[in-house]
Amino acid sequence: MNSKTTAVLGLKLAALTCSLFILFILTGILHGLTGPEQAGHGAEAALFLMCALHSAALSYPVIRSRWTGWRLVFTIFIVYFGVMTFLSQIETIVFLDYMKNIVPAEIIPWIFLQGTVVAALFSPLAVLVHGKMKRTQELGQPNLRLIMPWTKWVWKLLLIVFIYVFIYFAFGGLVFVPLAGPAFKEYYGDLQLPGWIFFFQIGRGLVWAALALPVIRMMKGAWWETGLAVALLFSILMGTLLLAPNEFMPARIRMAHFVEVTLSNFLFGWIVVWVLRNRQPQVS
Repeated sequence: MNSKTTAVLGLKLAALTCSLFILFILTGILHGLTGPEQAGHGAEAALFLMCALHSAALSYPVIRSRWTGWRLVFTIFIVYFGVMTFLSQIETIVFLDYMKNIVPAEIIPWIFLQGTVVAALFSPLAVLVHGKMKRTQELGQPNLRLIMPWTKWVWKLLLIVFIYVFIYFAFGGLVFVPLAGPAFKEYYGDLQLPGWIFFFQIGRGLVWAALALPVIRMMKGAWWETGLAVALLFSILMGTLLLAPNEFMPARIRMAHFVEVTLSNFLFGWIVVWVLRNRQPQVS
């Protein structure tokens, strides 16, 4: 990559970052999610940093995608909304009865609405800025990624789900709780999660795997590129949501969750791609 290409890419990422920042600000105001409680204390700087990281994480698979046009737009929308909003908030909904003193139920629909609007507007913008909106025919070797017998699909998905549940509980107990320290007890109190949480996380693991599939399928280049793309999408799109101060979560709890979520999702993203890879030559 020469200096001119690097400069153009930098300008594109800057434009996407500013656009995404404006989208979050405007949708936050319109949906009543931005107010005095969210202002100050570095919230705007943290939001801008989050937008920069989201723009970079989403741009990588767009640039390296063999897909173009609205097919690519729809894929980016599904992945962005799925990771940033659906998977991050579905736990809040499911456990709302157990966390009603922590998160007010009335803001959940607005969070989903904001996530939908932001993802729907940013996805075509990212594809357009990177010159991938015009539909082109796939060239080169046939795309053989994820082409495998159903028996392989079964055991690979079972393995992915098992690994996800293990990582979820391991990072919660070995990373989040120690980092939170005494704040964990003060914030969550005597919170007792239901016995069916294990089965809920199995379902969540399947959703994570489903979101990785179109990214694996559309990416060109080596498998390590796909692994990096999925790992960055999983970790950045969810983990960076915890960067900005908010009225519902103390800083110690928020940053402990940030480390836990970012590291665990990055590791899991790599593992998903590693498990689902099939050793076939790919277009570079």
